[in-house]
Amino acid sequence: MQDGRAPRIKNRAPAAIQVTAEQLLRDAQERQESQFRAPKQRVEDFEELHEYRGRKREEFEKRIRQTRSNIKEWLQYANWEASQGEYARSRSVFERALDVDPRSVQLWLSYTEMELKGRNVQHARNLFDRAVTLLPRVDQLWYKYVYLEELLQNVPGARQVFERWMQWEPEDKAWQAYIKMEMRYNELDRASAIYERWIAVRPEPRNWVKWAKYEEERTRLDKAREVFQTALEFFGDGEEEVEKAQAVFGAFAKMETRLKEYERARVIYKFALSRIPRSKSANLYASYTKFEKQFGTRSTLESTVLGKRRIQYEDELTQDGHNYDAWFDYSRLEEGALRDIQDEGATPEEIEAAIGRVREVYERAVAHVPPGGQKRHWRRYIFLWLNYALFEEIETKDYDRARQVYQTAIRVVPHKQFTFAKLWLMFAKFELRRFDLPAARKILGVAIGMCPKEALFKGYIQLELDLREFDRVRTLYEKYIEFDPSNSSAWVKYAELEAQLEDFERTRAIFELGTTQQPLAMPEVLWKAYIDFETEEGSREGTRTLYERLIALSGHWKVWISYAEFEAGEIPLARALREEKEDEDEEVEMVPGDVERARQVFERGYNDLRRQGLKNERAALLEVWKAFEEKNGSSDDIQKVQGKMPLVSRRRVMEGNEAVLDWDMVFPDDEKESNPTSFQFLQMAHAWKKAQAAKAKENPPEATSQRAAEKQKAAPGSADRESPEARDREQDATSDVASSHGGD
Repeated sequence: MQDGRAPRIKNRAPAAIQVTAEQLLRDAQERQESQFRAPKQRVEDFEELHEYRGRKREEFEKRIRQTRSNIKEWLQYANWEASQGEYARSRSVFERALDVDPRSVQLWLSYTEMELKGRNVQHARNLFDRAVTLLPRVDQLWYKYVYLEELLQNVPGARQVFERWMQWEPEDKAWQAYIKMEMRYNELDRASAIYERWIAVRPEPRNWVKWAKYEEERTRLDKAREVFQTALEFFGDGEEEVEKAQAVFGAFAKMETRLKEYERARVIYKFALSRIPRSKSANLYASYTKFEKQFGTRSTLESTVLGKRRIQYEDELTQDGHNYDAWFDYSRLEEGALRDIQDEGATPEEIEAAIGRVREVYERAVAHVPPGGQKRHWRRYIFLWLNYALFEEIETKDYDRARQVYQTAIRVVPHKQFTFAKLWLMFAKFELRRFDLPAARKILGVAIGMCPKEALFKGYIQLELDLREFDRVRTLYEKYIEFDPSNSSAWVKYAELEAQLEDFERTRAIFELGTTQQPLAMPEVLWKAYIDFETEEGSREGTRTLYERLIALSGHWKVWISYAEFEAGEIPLARALREEKEDEDEEVEMVPGDVERARQVFERGYNDLRRQGLKNERAALLEVWKAFEEKNGSSDDIQKVQGKMPLVSRRRVMEGNEAVLDWDMVFPDDEKESNPTSFQFLQMAHAWKKAQAAKAKENPPEATSQRAAEKQKAAPGSADRESPEARDREQDATSDVASSHGGD
């Protein structure tokens, strides 16, 4: 306890006598000392009363002289005099206080309250009259005055007070209080007249609505409609005026809805919404949507939802005009609305208005040109132009306008930096659909001359192919190859065209010219197409020559495999030897391959890869060669290939100060030439390992372990004697292989 720590409680058992919280609070309350209270004084006779009053008056007068402007002191003095029944003296104090501060509202209220407590009603009336005359903008005084007159059942007097008050054009609550008083005494016509005067002073929309609702509650429906119509005439038909009068339109429509005049309500809603911007009429749209959900048809409900979605898109686009996803959704919304009204059989004027809305959306969308000169910013923007053109062509059938859209889009795109082949091709196809072939060719020609691009060449070539203009296709392929001579697919497509036209000499010339190009992107595509062409023509010598040339260029192991498979496989009969047959569906006669030539190709490929020192490629080639021999060769041929298969071995390689095991493939041919003795030993080791694995499969592990245990019991020292010898043999084998590879 001395060092400030909590005491350690040794006994945590409950006490024998339990004390509740209520007892603790009661004890604390009883032990509190009583507060000091001033002694009560009793006045026994008039002399003591007179002395007491004189002393108190001296105290009040002294305090007033010291703090003359403190209204609180005056109020205490006057209220004390009133408590003594000295109303004349109290009035005198109040009047002296009013001379000090005649605009103190608290002072006037206390003065009138004192008179009312003393039942001096006429004095109170006079005071209220003086107060409201001096302070006509203090509503509290007027309310007290009116309450007094109405409390005295002096309704004409209260009405007179209200009339005096209304001349000052007070706040709305004062007018409402006047109207409620007249309604309490069932003076409904007077209340209606007060509403009219109130509207003349404050023509706010909410006041018009209150007046109309009052007339509706009186079941004077014609008068209520007249009030709403007068309000709408007062506000006018302008955009700002209608926006200000949204509450009036909404209340008018709701009243007609309550009266089950649904067509009237719908007309009111549509009139207001047609004159208010969509972004400023969210509340009115919400009311209209609710109305249509309850009382509308399917078409009217869809049009209402359409308007609500328009407001949402306008809000999104106001925040970010370059949000092209929102523009796409907005345009699809308007196009869907157009198709809906067309299906419903709308009038030509309504259809034209819907078309105008779609065009307006597209014009606003394409006006937001992407900033910067990067193509990725333009990718979505250009589709706005394409959708706009397709809309004009398909929906409105306005082909001249669609042509103008395409032309404007082409002028907008900076073709010196980048271009869009899709734009040019769709413009050309549009002209083609309009049966203007020269215009389509001119468009694509301008595109290729201004900004040549692979997609443009392909599209133009496909167009001429569809028209069967093969001379023009040849010209385009020549321009295509001049533009990009390293494009293998262009050479292949050009050659395929000539092959389809059965100009085989021209096809070979194109392939020959393409294979000589340097550099060439993906040359394997061109070589494969050339080889496939010669194969289809049945020219085995030509194909063999191509393989030899390709091997001389690359020497890739896949080329050797393909060459060997070609030699072993069948090819069609040479075109010059094929017989003309009436039935074109009959299969072409095939010429069998030469297995021996294929075997020679495998041998050459293996030797070539061996000379280059490519071990993984040699192993892959041997796997294919082995599969080939298993299918076409004899057992000796398979054994020969099997004898060339590599053996996997490991060796230690020093990397810094650490020895790392490295796995390597050892080919028999290489080891026979370099280390014949060690290779023979390595073969024996692998054979012994295979034999041990086969033996382990034949004998279960339990029997083997049992025999080993029995052998160990019979000759306990034999294992110790044999294990060093086995380790020596293993080390000798490892060192021989390592020395043959130059390792450690």
